[in-house]
Amino acid sequence: MKKYKAKKGTGIKILLALSILFPVLVYVFESQLPLNFSVIFLLLLIPILMLSWVYLSTAYWIDNEKLFYKSAFLKGDLDIHQISGITKNRTLWTGVKPAMAGKGLIIKMKYDEIYVAPEDNEEMIEDLLKINSGIEVVE
Repeated sequence: MKKYKAKKGTGIKILLALSILFPVLVYVFESQLPLNFSVIFLLLLIPILMLSWVYLSTAYWIDNEKLFYKSAFLKGDLDIHQISGITKNRTLWTGVKPAMAGKGLIIKMKYDEIYVAPEDNEEMIEDLLKINSGIEVVE
């Protein structure tokens, strides 16, 4: 089994930092708020937990000729022999996107495509080509 770390883009890092900083600012200005701070803190904790879950859980790995992906509640696997093409260093804006950064890989299947963003696109492509040499790689 070979694992690939997910690329973590600036956008997700900024969102996570702001979601952590915002409760601190609310605490500083707590006296001016009509609600109890503990209620507000619990409400603000939800986005922090969701973003942290995505940030910490996103990963990809190859095992038994399948490419597995996981990002928070998105989980799945692709049969590498069913992959018809890969577009590298592009970003897919719609569809299944278990990724946190741009300029990743758009993996094309017969009827579907999925976007992943490993730290090293070339390494993942090389490993996929070792299993299925018929994959067409497009810049």
